[in-house]
Amino acid sequence: MTWHFTEDATAFRTAAADHLAAEPARNTAVLTLMDRADLLGWWAEPDGRVTGVFAASPVRVPAFGAMTVEAARALVLPAGEEPTGLRGETAAVEAYAEASGRPWAPTVRMRLFRLAEPVPPEPAPEGRARVADAADVPLVTAWARGFARAIGEDPEQDFTGPVTERISEGRLLLWVTPGGRPVAMAAVSRTIEGQARVHLVWTPPEERRRGYAAGVTAAVGRAALDSGAAQVLLFTDLSNPTSNALYQRLGYRPVTDHLGVEFAPTAV
Repeated sequence: MTWHFTEDATAFRTAAADHLAAEPARNTAVLTLMDRADLLGWWAEPDGRVTGVFAASPVRVPAFGAMTVEAARALVLPAGEEPTGLRGETAAVEAYAEASGRPWAPTVRMRLFRLAEPVPPEPAPEGRARVADAADVPLVTAWARGFARAIGEDPEQDFTGPVTERISEGRLLLWVTPGGRPVAMAAVSRTIEGQARVHLVWTPPEERRRGYAAGVTAAVGRAALDSGAAQVLLFTDLSNPTSNALYQRLGYRPVTDHLGVEFAPTAV
């Protein structure tokens, strides 16, 4: 039983193809990151079966895919690439963190949901969904900063490129009022191995409690299904009961719980 590491997404995809295809929902973070990851890894059993994968982007913040507890305990990353943070299914993350012997603390507890039968929001919010266009880049970029701030990420990073990419590919929807004013947004990842993941769901504070998030989330999920996704997924923060209840009303059902952790700096 051995961990293998590479920076080559093609080599990783070839080695882990069966594992990735068998569990696309549980591997959603790895599937989304693998083509731009700084480091990729897979755990091979004696018979060659892969039973654990990860993708790191940036290199010291890996995301675990579907992974056995045994694989997580055995993971030792290359020297100088020990993680400062880590996310993945709770059991595997806890197993790795405890086996590492390093001090660590949880930063976020999440739940992965899969869209079962889409349910329209009730009551339906005023307005409609529309696909964002190039003229919306400045507004969406500002909203992306607000989203990052709200989830504890760096709001000063450059969001223009990622926002422009999503908009140019038609993967970001806005909810607009009857007068055409944008009031909420949601994006969806590219469809990979049949799965697409909803993200960047954001309503500015002054526009909340009007159902706009429900409207745009339902619309972007339908758009993903219509474009060919077999599974539509999203993550929620378990500390936010409002969003967890909302997504379940829209037809999302729990898949598995995830944990994010942060490691104390390694002593020099």
